[in-house]
Amino acid sequence: MTEELVPNTIVQGDCIERLEKLREPVADLIFADPPFNIGYKYDVYRDSKKHHEYYEWTERWMAACARKALKPAGSFWVAIGDEYAAEIKTIGDGLGLHLRNWVIWHYTFGQNTKRKFARSHAHLFYWVRTPELFTFNDMAVRIPSARQTTYADKRANPKGKLPDDVWSFSRVCGTFNERVQWHPCQMPEKLLERVVEVSSNPGDLVLDPFSGSGTTCVVAARLGRRYLGFDISEQYVTESTKRIADTLAGRRVGTDIAEDPEQLRAERRKTLRTYRDEGPKPFDGV
Repeated sequence: MTEELVPNTIVQGDCIERLEKLREPVADLIFADPPFNIGYKYDVYRDSKKHHEYYEWTERWMAACARKALKPAGSFWVAIGDEYAAEIKTIGDGLGLHLRNWVIWHYTFGQNTKRKFARSHAHLFYWVRTPELFTFNDMAVRIPSARQTTYADKRANPKGKLPDDVWSFSRVCGTFNERVQWHPCQMPEKLLERVVEVSSNPGDLVLDPFSGSGTTCVVAARLGRRYLGFDISEQYVTESTKRIADTLAGRRVGTDIAEDPEQLRAERRKTLRTYRDEGPKPFDGV
């Protein structure tokens, strides 16, 4: 990599400009959580481009990631909302990436709505550069299966099952230990743990072109990976670098919001028993 891009740092600057200067690919895993173009006001960026401007900008940063930064055996994940999910898929296909999964992140603690169904999901596109050559650590992310937790089926794999392509993790609430107050958007660490563990190995380099609150880099560092982040905000770079240091020193801890099928099923059974015993609750709506 170029002289100024040192592993285990978050660099202030435009990711496109920096990545296009790379002499050779450096990333074993890229996780990108770009601005969704839905009007957020960040520190030094307003997330409100015209459709064609956002599309062209997305093409540029995805090309820089896929063609300049991603190693031949690397994996490329992109998080996006409904508004541009189709465009992201089209661009990824056009770059010659190979889609392995289109994951839906179903989150709890969503926003309330009055005139339409409340949104409770985002999209996670999972590509690889070479379909025959990539890291996929299935044993690192297995979870208990229904055969184990519900049906006591002796045919169940005692090592559990791979998660489905719908992941249930809470959004980062204001009361969570990991919540920062200086950034408007923040991915849960538990979600990034699954991505980092399955798509990289200890010592690999994890790259985040839109570091923001620093979650990707925090999780990568905690799991023994090298990391490289980019952000145009000086404040976000400073604060997220401190977040990494505090996490590694034990001064910051995450929040236990891991997907737990056994617990979820127990809660559903409890709700069902309450419904059967007490009947439906009165509905106060019109």
